[in-house]
Amino acid sequence: MRILKSSVLCAAVLAVAFSGCAEKKVCKTAIVAPKTEVVATSTVDTRDSEIRNLQAELSEARAKSAKVVTVTKEVAGPNELYPPNAEPGKCYARVLNPAKYEMQTEKVLKQEAGERVVVTPATYAMETKKILVKEAGERLVTIPATYKTVTEKVLVKEASERLVKVPATYAKRTEKILVRDAYTTWKKGSGPQQRVDHATGEIVCLVEVPAQYKTVTTRVIKTPASVKSIPVPAVYKTVKRQVIANSASTKSIPVPAVYKTVKTKVVKTPASSSSIAIPATYQTVTKRIKVSDAVLKWQEVKCKTVK
Repeated sequence: MRILKSSVLCAAVLAVAFSGCAEKKVCKTAIVAPKTEVVATSTVDTRDSEIRNLQAELSEARAKSAKVVTVTKEVAGPNELYPPNAEPGKCYARVLNPAKYEMQTEKVLKQEAGERVVVTPATYAMETKKILVKEAGERLVTIPATYKTVTEKVLVKEASERLVKVPATYAKRTEKILVRDAYTTWKKGSGPQQRVDHATGEIVCLVEVPAQYKTVTTRVIKTPASVKSIPVPAVYKTVKRQVIANSASTKSIPVPAVYKTVKTKVVKTPASSSSIAIPATYQTVTKRIKVSDAVLKWQEVKCKTVK
């Protein structure tokens, strides 16, 4: 921006310098500064010089960065199109008067106040400890059974019964049996006494014939055949065998806990932190302050008028 402004100012100087002569006249004389005569072969050299100066100032400000701060101050200057109080027969030109600066030194804050945290590490120590390896418990021990020999009578065959067949017994019996039943039959009469007279016919008599019996001897059952149960006693045998005197059992035996002594690393002092205050720091900065701006001023110059 400053370079652009300077370029504009230089262009304005050139325009005014050539407009200082009369209309349709060409000024071929050099620009003369007050009290000191300076011969310039071309107005372009003045513009280039001003541009180089401004570029040098810009490079210097960038190099100093934050340490040197340039404060500009706009100063109004004359801006007339024609020189005031001009005298006939004289030539005038606008001459650029460079801006004026002052160096000012002040103390500015470089780093704000703060604090720094310092960590103190923990310290450790070796400590002997008794640690549990195996918890206390109990162990079961089996107590075997004990035996003894006993003599006892054992049943070999259970009691039962045996069936015996008892044959029938017989006896002789004499009896009179009816061979023929009694009956009646007609028979002729015998003897004269049985006649009533001589006219009596044959005489028949109804005769009862007695029953006829026969004596026989027969074999009869005296006692019928039967079955008789005869008890059969049980059969026993004396034997020796082992019996349990005391049954098998278990016994609980306490087992103590097992401990081991080991060395361990323990914290002696825990880690800590402390805060240290850091004061603010300042630095001295030189500032280049612009007091007045560059100004174009009308100055009398030697020139020849062109007719």
